[in-house]
Amino acid sequence: MASPDDRRYASTHEWHKPDGDLVIVGISQFAVDELTDVTYVDIVKTEGEIKAGETFGEVESVKATSDLYCGIDGEIVEVNEAPIDDPTVINKDPFGEGWLIKVKPADPAQLDALMDATAYDAQASH
Repeated sequence: MASPDDRRYASTHEWHKPDGDLVIVGISQFAVDELTDVTYVDIVKTEGEIKAGETFGEVESVKATSDLYCGIDGEIVEVNEAPIDDPTVINKDPFGEGWLIKVKPADPAQLDALMDATAYDAQASH
């Protein structure tokens, strides 16, 4: 399954989708497939400044625990409570209802340093 091409991707499997003045961040279908069933979501950094490469939480599955990283500098302005309350939301819809945080980017041009869908899919499949 090809990743949506309306967003950029980090090598750590987070997607970053521009949405007006904000960037929505979530995890890719590839990450969900690798983890199998996500059973727990914890967003530890819920507001304030975040730097590219910094963790903002973790996802757990029966198989593994993975940190969640932001790929851009900015300010976290919103956390999606849905996957925290019901982690199966990420399993069902990682590119939609399963989004995790919204960030007001310090420099929207940083998105250009992240991979497009084609590059991400090529990297993820190896």
